[in-house]
Amino acid sequence: MAGTAGRTSPKASTQEGNSTVTSPASLSENTSVAPWQRAASGANLLSADGSLGATIFEEMTTLAVSTGAINLGQGFPDEDGPAEIKAAAQAAITAGANQYAPGKGLPELREAIAVHQERFYGLSPDPQTEVIVTTGATEAIAASLLAFVEPGDEVLTFEPFYDSYGAIIGLAGARHVTAPLLAPGFLPDMDAMESAFSERTKVVLLNNPHNPTGAVFPREVLERIVGLARKYDAVILSDEVYEHLTFGVQHLPIAGIPGAAERSVTISSAGKTFSFTGWKIGWLSGPAHLVAAIRTVKQFLSYSSGTPFQSAIATGLALPDEFYTGIASALQHKRDILAEGLRAAGFGVYTPRGTYFINVDTAPLGISDSVDLARRLPELVGVAAIPVPVFCHPEGAERTRSLLRFAFCKRTEVLEEAAARLATLRDKL
Repeated sequence: MAGTAGRTSPKASTQEGNSTVTSPASLSENTSVAPWQRAASGANLLSADGSLGATIFEEMTTLAVSTGAINLGQGFPDEDGPAEIKAAAQAAITAGANQYAPGKGLPELREAIAVHQERFYGLSPDPQTEVIVTTGATEAIAASLLAFVEPGDEVLTFEPFYDSYGAIIGLAGARHVTAPLLAPGFLPDMDAMESAFSERTKVVLLNNPHNPTGAVFPREVLERIVGLARKYDAVILSDEVYEHLTFGVQHLPIAGIPGAAERSVTISSAGKTFSFTGWKIGWLSGPAHLVAAIRTVKQFLSYSSGTPFQSAIATGLALPDEFYTGIASALQHKRDILAEGLRAAGFGVYTPRGTYFINVDTAPLGISDSVDLARRLPELVGVAAIPVPVFCHPEGAERTRSLLRFAFCKRTEVLEEAAARLATLRDKL
């Protein structure tokens, strides 16, 4: 059940006298409360008294601004992507591509997505019936969950989990079940994962490469997920937005695992690959019957968006292999710059195999509460981070209570300065 760890003061359900205090843990599954409350509860935005609070992201950003700290909390780049993609968008705007795109997305982008899946993974979705363009991966996830999930169903995610997952699961009135990802590799405990499945499991929502841990799931883990999804007849939603941002390991889409294709929907976006997060161009692919169901919901959310950006992203997907290997190599170098500063600070550093993010353990510094340290860091050393417990239910928040997440998708000179500042932390505690 959803907890309250995403707020700045995590609390679990409690007993006061003879009366039960209903925490947000129960709200996400309670269809008698307002939908917005279920969504907020699922994203850990409600306190135990039901009041709506600010997210830790907002709090950390405010602290970073007020102290002049380098904000390594939120995961967005601070520089633009390829010039040729920007030029393509500008040309599309000038040429008049400024009205609604088709609800499925521009044909040229759908075709480019299909070619991309064949080029990198040997998958061959039909661009006419098995691909749709969405307003970012977030809409793809929301439309998919709302298409397949209803009250009484269970949705399984891995924990820590991206907060929008909990929000949409709560909005749908479903039960959010989690399987833990365990340090140092942040891979699932296989027995715990199997125990998390049940006859009510309707959807397995996978994030691979994984935010916030930076894990990249190997074939044996994906095969186990597919086997369990088949056993319980669950749909697999695979959020793969960091697919090209892996370090020394190849991303393997779960749709390529034998037995997965007929039940898997693969989701990605242009934001992370091309560093155009503000364009909100995402997509999904999968079997025609699943894609049709998702499109039925999606067309009543945004219908379509980003017409000139869609054609520009089609240009981006056709970039040569050197571009894709280059962005991963450059990001790995940035990861290593920040990791050096974090080690010098005295943290235990978990080196990620993918994504924008690096996680550290504060315990070697004698600190067990990462939420408290996150609040102090901007003033102490001028760097802001996000505590990992905000991505968890109460039990998971306790398990990860000493972990912090830093984003390294920033300019090299910014990361070098952040690393230098972090290296002074031990002397300032």
